[in-house]
Amino acid sequence: MARKENADTTANPGRLKQIALTYKMTRRVDSKVGLVVAGVGIVVFGVLLAIGFLIGHPVYLGILGFLLAFLAMAIIFGRRAERAAFGQMEGQPGAAAAVLENVGRGWTVTPAVAMNRSQDVVHRAVGKPGIVLVGEGNPNRLRGLLAAEKKRMARTVGDAPVHDIIVGDGEGQVPLKKIRTTLLKLPRVLPGPQVTAVNDRLRALGDLMSNMPVPKGPMPKGMRMPKGGGRMR
Repeated sequence: MARKENADTTANPGRLKQIALTYKMTRRVDSKVGLVVAGVGIVVFGVLLAIGFLIGHPVYLGILGFLLAFLAMAIIFGRRAERAAFGQMEGQPGAAAAVLENVGRGWTVTPAVAMNRSQDVVHRAVGKPGIVLVGEGNPNRLRGLLAAEKKRMARTVGDAPVHDIIVGDGEGQVPLKKIRTTLLKLPRVLPGPQVTAVNDRLRALGDLMSNMPVPKGPMPKGMRMPKGGGRMR
């Protein structure tokens, strides 16, 4: 029992610290987040309390109002924090890979399976909907990079569906904040064993990092890594 109490005691400060850090991060981008969240809580609580006085049950409706106000504040804060986080990530290299890593269970993500000299990059996610290639960078260059990656995988993945996404706000592109939703909306057509088999084949095919030549033994002093290593296109 003592161990359980200690675990709960250490867990709560951790959660509170995480909430505080999230609030600070959000406030740097969204200076009105505190006022908005507090305003939502006050309005919800005030409306429920007023209804309670009207029907003669202010205590019951006051308690309900407090609980609903807390819930509404949590929802609004979560949405604004998520919007602020995406706002900070947009335009940063590897932002799409960070989003893919948090899509959820059932997905295997491999960042940077292909890249060109202009730093346009393609990431790969494999799940029950099949294979999803996500490109971030210049849309015109990414189309060729995605096509080359599909061709490279063609003999390996068999009839597994292959989807491609270009991150951006232009026509036919998917905004960074909608990548997760887009992946989750794809139809699930592959059974679990086939997903595992596809993952194994792609793992054997290799990716940008595993195909990059690394010299054996200690690196000589003053030696620099070559700029054109890996499958740079």
